[in-house]
Amino acid sequence: MLNFFKKNKAKSNPISIDIHSHLIPGVDDGVKSMEEALGIIKSFESMGYSKIITTPHIMKEYYDNDKSTLHPGFEELQARIISENIDIKLEYAAEYQMDEFFIEKVDKDEELLTFGDGYVLVETSFYNAPVFLKDVFFTLKTKGYSPIYAHPERYLYLMQNFQLARDLKNMQVLFQINAVSLTGHYGKPVKKLAEKLIEEEMVDFIGSDCHNAGHMEILQKAIQTNSYQNLPFDRLLNNSL
Repeated sequence: MLNFFKKNKAKSNPISIDIHSHLIPGVDDGVKSMEEALGIIKSFESMGYSKIITTPHIMKEYYDNDKSTLHPGFEELQARIISENIDIKLEYAAEYQMDEFFIEKVDKDEELLTFGDGYVLVETSFYNAPVFLKDVFFTLKTKGYSPIYAHPERYLYLMQNFQLARDLKNMQVLFQINAVSLTGHYGKPVKKLAEKLIEEEMVDFIGSDCHNAGHMEILQKAIQTNSYQNLPFDRLLNNSL
């Protein structure tokens, strides 16, 4: 188990539920082994988390996942959590790539892997906004989903056109930023945009986006930052799940 958090108790973590991670071994670019996953989950426990909603990638050309490929690994991981008396509740959903395959699923009313009250986590290319970005979010909402825009602070196209972020918020799209963005881990422009989204009261969820044990060390550092400690925790939706 990582020990960083035990050495830094001055600042607490008000968030008890994480909604974005990649902890089912071997299904995407996240953890590779059951032992790695368990070590990370124990670290979440030591940081005060009570629930993890892990969200493997679903992107047709790279990680062609669905419930049939994800559920067996989830069940095995859940069984190990119970057998090792780890005090964490585990659920799973998915992080969907917004592409033509995702649009086809939505149009055909295929089952999406959601959590909470119809929340569906969606990401896009980091560089270019999909031409159908607003249309897809609108369609998801008309079908009764509550779309969550994964890590918008990392999108170059929002750095270049912040009005688009405002437009999506006006459509009541929920925003989830990565805690580690507040450390400058992804670079200063990402950190700056994350802080701007917080200042403009556009952040609804904060997530770890944990892929490996190294990310956990950065997450533990993120919690100690002033930017994290100044988050509007009373407005964030994590702990309502």
